[in-house]
Amino acid sequence: MPSEKQTAVKYYVGVDVGSASVRAALVDGFGMVVAHAEQPIQVWEPQPDHYEQSSADIWAACCSVTKEVVRGVDASQIRGLGFDATCSLVVVDKQFQPLAVNSEGQSHRNVIMWMDHRAASQVKRINATQHRVLSYVGGAMSVEMQPPKLLWIKENLPESWEKVGYFFDLPDFLSWKATGVTARSLCTVVCKWTYTSDRGWDDSFWKMIGLEDLVKDKYEKIGNHVLSPGEAVGKGLTAGAAEDLGLPEGIAVAASLIDAHAGGLGVIGADVKGHNLPCENQPITSRVAMICGTSSCHMGVSETPIFVPGVWGPYFSAMVPGLWLNEGGQSATGKLIDHVVRGHVAFPELEAKAEASAHSIYTYLNSHLDLIKKSLPVGFLTVDLHVWPDFHGNRSPLTDLTLKGMVVGLTLSRGLDELALIYLATIQAIALGTRHILEAMQAAGHEITTLFLCGGLSKNPLFVQMHADITGKPVVLSKEVESVLVGAAILGACASGDFASIQ
Repeated sequence: MPSEKQTAVKYYVGVDVGSASVRAALVDGFGMVVAHAEQPIQVWEPQPDHYEQSSADIWAACCSVTKEVVRGVDASQIRGLGFDATCSLVVVDKQFQPLAVNSEGQSHRNVIMWMDHRAASQVKRINATQHRVLSYVGGAMSVEMQPPKLLWIKENLPESWEKVGYFFDLPDFLSWKATGVTARSLCTVVCKWTYTSDRGWDDSFWKMIGLEDLVKDKYEKIGNHVLSPGEAVGKGLTAGAAEDLGLPEGIAVAASLIDAHAGGLGVIGADVKGHNLPCENQPITSRVAMICGTSSCHMGVSETPIFVPGVWGPYFSAMVPGLWLNEGGQSATGKLIDHVVRGHVAFPELEAKAEASAHSIYTYLNSHLDLIKKSLPVGFLTVDLHVWPDFHGNRSPLTDLTLKGMVVGLTLSRGLDELALIYLATIQAIALGTRHILEAMQAAGHEITTLFLCGGLSKNPLFVQMHADITGKPVVLSKEVESVLVGAAILGACASGDFASIQ
């Protein structure tokens, strides 16, 4: 008989840091989630458009969810650890202690969140330079990227700027915390910092925008050692981090991914054989992975670089090694739906009725729409009600952060029907925004036939249906709904050496 050891299952841990919570999963070698845990993290909004977090709070949450998912599992079966996170900016001093990113001097609040728009005037000046690196971000940099935030800190918080030891993208901060190695992921530096896989950093760009001090120290502060996502970092988990996380010391830790890219990785390569799908015999380049949570990201890959006006990229090897990535996005989707629904005068009534029926508010709204639709399909209910969804500016393809939202067709009615209709119109507006992004990608040369959805909103059947109806493309959902966590675990599996590559 084979010994127990030989047949022991191998596990990988994926940790996903979203905007409002940290999640971890224990994933087996077939990509199935065996255990899953979640914990909220704190967000501070000291003034409009300023969003901050604490790296200590985030790490503590990572530790508690990881301990939870590996409880009772034989440590020798856990082979690798992968992180993904939002592309927020973490600021620490030369001793790696948190530095304030706010005028109140609150040093524990040392993270400027991805969705923070404080650097609006800085990004305007950066885009006015028309520097060549901007052609790799759709022609204009987003306020959500890191260079404008760095410039904002230099101009507004000179004391913090003087003391800075390192600036990390949050995914890279996590791999540093786990290994003690300051290597950066190609994903983060290419997508959010203007690094290119062939030329590296462009000195002239940093000098032109007034951040020549980063060049002076040979890019020590922002990273001069770059690894491909899934590559093993350093000697694996340090003793201290192993104790924090409840994992064995020395297990492989992977170079990380941004959260949307982990979701893309988790679904874009899905095996669709035997489901009668039109995409069964089509290349991976015909798919767009759409990761829909607080915001949405639309990930499309290509064999050669495609420049899409208003869409980020082309980024080489930033998600799937060897392929170019274009990334469209919407700055507010889940957050927008929540904002519209919770702000409506009939929300208390909705909450009470949903609770009484033991359903979530969105399940209740979906069934309420079915009740009032009569004979026509549900989409026709909003024939007179239209939402323009850019409440937090437009990321793609208009790249205009000054845009605002709008609702046309309001009446004096204040009941649940009215709330259900504005909820539907908001979802339709988001789906039309997706269609706008896909049209821009197709006009530039992408051949897209199928949408692969994942993330929190992909669990809402109305959201999925409206995307299928409005884009006219089939939508594929994974059997394993936690695609982002699977993407993070794929990184750990790759770093462990149990698999030859990400593919």
